[in-house]
Amino acid sequence: MTTPSRMPEPYGQGSSANLADILERVLDKGIVIAGDIRINLLDIELLTIKLRLIVASVDKAKEMGIDWWESDPNLSSRARRDELTRENAELRERLARLEELEPSRAEKKEAP
Repeated sequence: MTTPSRMPEPYGQGSSANLADILERVLDKGIVIAGDIRINLLDIELLTIKLRLIVASVDKAKEMGIDWWESDPNLSSRARRDELTRENAELRERLARLEELEPSRAEKKEAP
């Protein structure tokens, strides 16, 4: 004689929302998780770590004013190109100033 199993059903089989629906809702609305970790020794604060996590779609993040990845050269090819262009301009300017300060080699050879 077999007895019916009393194991719970796997997550999602008995519920109306599946993982894709939950993920879509979270990305559409966004979710913020915040927490602080403090380490004290004899009432002396040794370390404080503040954790902030935002999970949202790119569109929702931009709507909230969060777009730091667009200016990070490690994450954006446009930002990297802009950084290289700026660095190149600075180096050309420094080179021009150095050339103004130091007479050209041809002038040095002509001098007695």
